[in-house]
Amino acid sequence: MAVPITPIRIGDVVRLKKPHPCGANEWEITKLGMDIGLRCVGCDRKVRLERYDFDRRFRGFIARADEGSGEE
Repeated sequence: MAVPITPIRIGDVVRLKKPHPCGANEWEITKLGMDIGLRCVGCDRKVRLERYDFDRRFRGFIARADEGSGEE
């Protein structure tokens, strides 16, 4: 079964399948490309996930980045 690619932008805040060990389940997108850079909103820890792993773990948007920011 193919995993759909989620359209995301830098600055989006997303929810993933499992919470971070600090207890927060909100992640801000900081990098796009072959891997996705994420920053935990709870403790500021930065991690990277491969695109495939991100798309499998993605559960929804908490906040979207502004349309006019020009960052994609």
